[in-house]
Amino acid sequence: MTHIEQMIQDMCPNGVEWKTFDELGAFYGGLSGKTKDDFKEGNEKFITYLNIANNPALRLDIDETVKIGSNEKQNIVQYGDALFTGSSETPDECAMSSVVTEHPEEKLYLNSFCFGFRFNSLEGICPAFYKHYFRSDHFRKAVRRTANGTTRFNVSKKEFGKLAIPLPPLEIQKKIVECLDKFSALAAELQAELQAELQLRRKQYEYYRTQLLTPHSDCNSADKTDDAQWEWKTLGEIGEMIKGSGIQKSDFVEEGKPCIHYGQVHTFYGTFAYKNKSYISEELYAKCKKAHTGDLIIATTSEDVEACCKATAWLGDEDVAVSGDAHIYRHTQNPKYMAYLFQTEMFAQQKRRCATGAKVTRVHGDDMLKFRFPLPSLAEQERIVSILDKFEALTTSLSDGIPAEQIRQQRRYEYYRDLLLTFDRKAV
Repeated sequence: MTHIEQMIQDMCPNGVEWKTFDELGAFYGGLSGKTKDDFKEGNEKFITYLNIANNPALRLDIDETVKIGSNEKQNIVQYGDALFTGSSETPDECAMSSVVTEHPEEKLYLNSFCFGFRFNSLEGICPAFYKHYFRSDHFRKAVRRTANGTTRFNVSKKEFGKLAIPLPPLEIQKKIVECLDKFSALAAELQAELQAELQLRRKQYEYYRTQLLTPHSDCNSADKTDDAQWEWKTLGEIGEMIKGSGIQKSDFVEEGKPCIHYGQVHTFYGTFAYKNKSYISEELYAKCKKAHTGDLIIATTSEDVEACCKATAWLGDEDVAVSGDAHIYRHTQNPKYMAYLFQTEMFAQQKRRCATGAKVTRVHGDDMLKFRFPLPSLAEQERIVSILDKFEALTTSLSDGIPAEQIRQQRRYEYYRDLLLTFDRKAV
């Protein structure tokens, strides 16, 4: 029996007290009545959706600002508040949490796509305890039941308020925080070392990729001593762009026909893919645009220009349906070579010039067809790909190497967190 287990047995022999959110405090909303212009050169700072989603303990070094009038009635975030994202494309990603574990030195407002919870009293409450608990598997399973929707899932605050959370004695809360904070600090230290090593490898990879994808002489000159025969070509000269069809994450089924959603290109797929993650019905599949083996699938929208136009070469045996906000590039070149080419600074420079949008960045397929690159022979492309594949395996493989070790460290923390945050309910 661990020290914490002994403490729980001694201090809570009949189990731990649980109460609902409605019993413990009240919810409040984010910014209201704001226009796009209010977020330009603002006078107060506000907490973004991503700050909450990415940080169990709220990050307070905030740069985002909004205009707030002197007489406006807006909710101000306080120490001890729990902040939640209000909606997402899947119920699993709804109500991601962040807890204010430090006293803010200035006023902070909350993004309108989020909501906050304030305890009636912080007596007997350690905010840092709930930064861990609200990310635990136990709590996340309960949260999923409060989300509803079709194309986008929204949290029902009425149902959320009925969720019960444990209230172990403050001494136990602090002891668990001490343990989990140490564990996460050690994991973070190792993660930082792994990340530094990974960044070094990626820089080496990017250097060699640039060298391999760039001709050593002017490929437009008459003197072509390179057997590779590099030539400048636009994407339109060697292929065509096909716009994807409307597939929502809510269309996914357990079994059916293969599909790729544009969001998965950003989060799940790498430079190339042989297998799909998701499926849709045969009826919907028949209506969709599909990528053939060797086509590129390009996510043509993103939150920022650098992430826009991430491309995956589809190398699976079966045609795969592709969602809207993505393009299929059908071409006559080596598919892996073209996917690597989309990762270069040469591509990024052309992409930045034609990107449009503010909150959502978009690059149109017709504009991409004008992008121009030096291309070697197919035989030389194959040779270059064989070299780049080795670098790709070292830096991005999820089954071997540094990224896999990073995942293992995160899973270890999650395992012990969920173990420590499992409590029997007090007998009533």
